[in-house]
Amino acid sequence: MTLFEFVIIGLAVFRLSRLITTDVIFEPLRNRFWKKHPPQSSKLGYLITCDWCTSIWVASLVVPSVIIIPVLVYVYAVFAASAIAGLLTAYEQK
Repeated sequence: MTLFEFVIIGLAVFRLSRLITTDVIFEPLRNRFWKKHPPQSSKLGYLITCDWCTSIWVASLVVPSVIIIPVLVYVYAVFAASAIAGLLTAYEQK
């Protein structure tokens, strides 16, 4: 894996983790999941409230997928670009 691919994967994992744990688009899925596994009483439910926790599982899927299907790095580049845009927006708003 090249340094470029590693950076792309890292940014994609960041973006995918935020998508799962924070973004409004996944809110209905999170709420449905939390009905069965409340984050206050379930470690599984807590998993999707924590970016740090979720990122390890996302990375566990993303890294092998790129090893098996190298062209996926280009798909993950879209998520990496979104991550950069989000980080720049947050920086600009400060």
